[in-house]
Amino acid sequence: MLFDSPLLPVTKIYSITVLFALAGSGSSAFAQDPVPSPAPAPTAAAVPVFVPLAAPATRPDATAPKPFKEVIKDAKVIPGLFTLYQKDEKVWIEIKPEQWDQNFFFAANLSHGIGEQFIYGGLMGFRGGLGGSYVAYFRKAGNQVQLIARNTSFTAKLGSREARAVAQSFSDSLLASVAIASMPHPEYKSVLIEANTMLLADIPSGNAALERAFRQPYSFDARNSSITKVSSEPDQTSFRVSAHYAIARVVLPPAVPGPNPFTPPPTTLQDIRSLFLGYQYSFAKLPDEPMQARTADPRVGYFTTTRWDFTTDLNLLPRVHYVNRWRLEKKDPNVPLSEPKAPIVFWLDRTIPDKYRTVITDGILEWNKAFERIGFKDAIQVKTQPDDADWDSTDSRHSSVIWMTTARPSFGAIGPSQVDPRSGEILDADIGIDVVRLRNARNRRVEEIGAFSVVPFDGTDPAHCAYAEHAAQEMGFAMDLLEARGDLDPDGPDAEAFVLADLRDVMMHEVGHTLGLRHNFRASTVFTSAQLADPAFTAENGIAGSVMEYNAYNIADQGKPQGTFSMKTLGPYDYWAIEYAYKPIPAEQEDAELKKIAARSSEPLLAFSTDEDNIEGIDPEASVSDLGSDPLKFAEQRIRMARELWERWQAKPLKAGEDYAVLRRNMIRGLTQIGATSARIAKYVGGLTVLRDHAGSPRAPLNPIPAEKQRAALKLVEKGLFSADSFKFKPEFMRRLVVDRFDRGDATGIGITVGTTDYSLSTQLLAVQRGVLNQLMGESVATRVLDSDLKLDNPEKGFKLSELYGALNNSIWSELRVGGDINILRRNLQREHLAHLANALIKPAPAMPADARSLMRASAISLQGQIRFALSKPRLSAEARAHLDDSQNTLSEALKAPLQRTGV
Repeated sequence: MLFDSPLLPVTKIYSITVLFALAGSGSSAFAQDPVPSPAPAPTAAAVPVFVPLAAPATRPDATAPKPFKEVIKDAKVIPGLFTLYQKDEKVWIEIKPEQWDQNFFFAANLSHGIGEQFIYGGLMGFRGGLGGSYVAYFRKAGNQVQLIARNTSFTAKLGSREARAVAQSFSDSLLASVAIASMPHPEYKSVLIEANTMLLADIPSGNAALERAFRQPYSFDARNSSITKVSSEPDQTSFRVSAHYAIARVVLPPAVPGPNPFTPPPTTLQDIRSLFLGYQYSFAKLPDEPMQARTADPRVGYFTTTRWDFTTDLNLLPRVHYVNRWRLEKKDPNVPLSEPKAPIVFWLDRTIPDKYRTVITDGILEWNKAFERIGFKDAIQVKTQPDDADWDSTDSRHSSVIWMTTARPSFGAIGPSQVDPRSGEILDADIGIDVVRLRNARNRRVEEIGAFSVVPFDGTDPAHCAYAEHAAQEMGFAMDLLEARGDLDPDGPDAEAFVLADLRDVMMHEVGHTLGLRHNFRASTVFTSAQLADPAFTAENGIAGSVMEYNAYNIADQGKPQGTFSMKTLGPYDYWAIEYAYKPIPAEQEDAELKKIAARSSEPLLAFSTDEDNIEGIDPEASVSDLGSDPLKFAEQRIRMARELWERWQAKPLKAGEDYAVLRRNMIRGLTQIGATSARIAKYVGGLTVLRDHAGSPRAPLNPIPAEKQRAALKLVEKGLFSADSFKFKPEFMRRLVVDRFDRGDATGIGITVGTTDYSLSTQLLAVQRGVLNQLMGESVATRVLDSDLKLDNPEKGFKLSELYGALNNSIWSELRVGGDINILRRNLQREHLAHLANALIKPAPAMPADARSLMRASAISLQGQIRFALSKPRLSAEARAHLDDSQNTLSEALKAPLQRTGV
C-alpha cells in the first residue's frame, strides 16, 4: 500500500528512508498497514542523523503527479473506450478504477512502410513479424503504469488449484511502461498517463525487422517520432504513430568480399540513414463472452488457436486446438436461411482503383455460396470506405482490402487475420494486394522472373502464403504460350480478361485465409482431364477441389477443347470446410456432428493436404502447380508445352523495334516450368501417399507409390531434364537473349540484380538439375525406397534402389554407351552426379543407409569401366577427353580412399 500512493512516488533513495521514518512516527497515513513491534531503542551513538534529508522533503517534487484538472486544462476531450485528452502535440489516456487489470484487445499494425522487404503500408501485424496482437491489460506498479500482454497460451479452470499453479509457472510480457501523469481525479478516482511517452517507443520491434531485412543497425528515435492521429469510440481507441528510425553509422560492404553476400541497404529511401514507419495502435473491447470454441480436426484444414489446458491430467497431452473462425449466429435460428446477427464485412480501401472494385467484390462474395448451404444469407458483405472517412483501414474494427504499392513485385496478395486467443474467434482480417504485380501482368516484357518454388512453405510460418506469386508465374506462362500460338493479343481485351480473372482467383484464395482456411495442396487432383477440358464443367465446378490450392493454369493442347484457365468459383472442399467450422450446431450435439462431418474426408472430392505435407516432400499428390487426377500425364504435357514455348518463340519474328528481352524472358519461363515439373514428379520416386483418415476408413494412411508410377516418373525426369537432347537451341536465338537495359532485375529499375549481360544457359540449367539430382540421390529417398519393402504385400515387385541408381547412371552418362562428343551442359551434369558418388565413397551423410552406400560404390565401379572404354574411342573433343580423364581419376581416388564411416 505504501508504494501505491500517488503522493509519495518511490523515485529516490531518500524517499524510502522518509517513508520508514513516517511509519515509525505513527503517521495516520499508514494506519491501515500492519506495523511490526518496535525494536529496542538504539543507543545514542547508533542513532542515524536525518537532518540532510529534511530539505528535499520540503521542496516541491517536480516529478510528482499534478492534479488531474491541471494536467488536462484546455485539452480537447475525446470520449470512448478510453477517454482521451489532447492538447497540442500531447495526448493523455484516462484510466478509470474499473479498467485496471481488465482485458482488452491490443493490436499494432503497419500503416506506412517503405515499399520493399515486406515492410509495406497496410500490412497487418503478426507475431514474429512487424507488430502483432495481444490480449492486454493495464497494471499499476508503484508510480508506473504497465501495458501487459497476458499469457493466454496456458490455462486451467478459473478458481482451481491448477489455475494457481499455471499462474505461478508462466509469465506475462511487458509491452510498454509509463509514469502516472496525474493525481487521482477527486471524484472518479481515475488517473492520466501520457500516450506520447508510452507509444513513442519501439513496441512492434521495427528495429529488429529493419536490421533483419537490411543488416543495418537501425534504432528507434523517439525525439523525431510523433502521434499523428487519435480517435476513440465506445468499443475502440486508436492512435496513429509516425515512428522514426535512424542509423548513426551505415554498415558498408567489406573491402574484400567474404563468404556471405553483402545485404544491400534500402533502395527506396532518399537517405538510407533515416526512415519513417507508421503504426496503427488499437485498444479494442474484447467480446464480453468469449465465442463458443469449436474443436479443430486435422482432416479439415483450418488455422487453429492452440492452448495448454491443465485443468485435467487425464488427457495424453494438455493441448487443445480450436478452429479460427468468425462468430456467425443466425438472426432467426428457426428458419432454414437467415441473415446473421453480425455479418462479416470487408471494406474496400478508398485507394483501390474503381476498375478493380467489381472483380474484387465478386471474389469476396463468392464465398456466400458456401454459407448459404449451411443456412446463412449474406454472411459476407462488402462496403467501400468513403473518401472522407475519419477511420483507418488498419484499425482493428474494420476488416479491409488494402491497395499496397511496392517498389517491386514481392507477394502479390496476403490475407492475415487476428484472433481472440480465448476462443479462436477472428476479430480482424485485412487483405493486401500488391499493385505492382498487376502492372507486370500487363507489361510482361519487363516482368521479373523469380524462382519458381515447388515448396512454398519453409516450415517457419504455417500462415505463409505465396499463392499470388505462383499465380503470376502460371498466368505469365499461359499468356506467353498463347501469344506464341497466335491465340492471344497481349495488348487486347483478352489479356485484360486474364488479369481480372487472375485477380478474382487470388481474392477468393486470400478471403479463404481470412475465414480461417489453410492451403489444400491435394485439391488439384480431384478432376479428370476430360472434365478439365469441358468449358461448361469447369465454369460450374472450377478446375480443382478448392480455391485454397496452388493450381496450375488449365492450358489445353492447341486445337483441343479448352476449359476455364483458372478457378472462377468455389470447389467442393471449400463448401465442406465451411460447413465444419460455421454450421450452427447445438452445443450438446456439436461433438458428434463434427465427427460426422469430418468423417467424410475419405470422399474423393474432399481430398486434403496442407503445407507441412508439402514441405516433407514425400507425397507427390501434396504438391503445387499440378492439375488433374493423373499428375504424371499433366507433367508430361507441361514439359511438352515448355518446349513448344521455346520452339514458337525461336521461330516467331519480332516486330520492328521490339526489345529482344522478351526472348530471354521466355527462355527462363520455359526452364522454370521444366525445373518445377521435374522436381514435383521426382517426389514419386520413393514417395508415399499420406492420408489423414482416422480409424474406420477403408484406406491406410501410409501407402508407397506403386512401382510402375515410380518408374514412369523417373523416366519423365530422365527424358525431360537429364536427356542429352533436352536442351538444344538455335545459335541465333541464343545470341538474342539480352536483358532489358532499364529493367535488369525488377519492374522499377531499383536494385539491379542481373549480374551479367550475357545469358548462361549452362549455369541456369545446372542449378535446376542439381536440385532434382540432390533430391533423387539424397538419404531420405534412399531410406523410403528401402523401407517400402516392409509396407508391400509383394516386396519382390516393388521399386528398387538399384533401379534408381542404374537409371541415373544410364541417362546422365548416355554418351559413354552411344558414343559421340560431350557438350558443356552434359559435362556439368555428369560432374554433379560424380560428386554424389565420390562423397558416398569417402564421407557419406550420417543418415545415408548402408545399402545406398553399397549400391553407389557398385555404380562407381561400373562407371569407371564405362569411362575407360569411352576414352579408347576417337572423335572426342579435347574438353570431353579432359573431362573423362578427370572423372576417371576422381573415381579411382574415391574408390581407394579410406571410408570415413559414421557409427561403425
